[in-house]
Amino acid sequence: MSGTRTSARVRPYSFTGGRPPCGHVLQLETFVQAPPPTADGEGFIARALPEVRAIVGLCRGLRSVAEVSALLKMPLGVVRVLLGDLADQGRIRVYGPGHGTGRPDRALLERVQCGLRRI
Repeated sequence: MSGTRTSARVRPYSFTGGRPPCGHVLQLETFVQAPPPTADGEGFIARALPEVRAIVGLCRGLRSVAEVSALLKMPLGVVRVLLGDLADQGRIRVYGPGHGTGRPDRALLERVQCGLRRI
């Protein structure tokens, strides 16, 4: 077709190679934070993908996984994989739910259930 432009956008799964999150079970409410930069950390950031640089920059303050996804307008699954990679490398710290079976916390489910009943 004439006049059709090709999109410069990259498919989200290309950032993760199509792989699912592993190692860390990052739920929506899990908090993450990048530690203060070091000389080694700055070198890593300079070589990292722009999306990874954006995540680390945003995580200089304490953020939830949901906030990171929303503020960067990136799919939650992609953000979880990239955050998990960064946590495995020691580039970010994970607070709260972050390791485990991937099963939801019973107390959280009960709070959600109570909230739904109030609606």
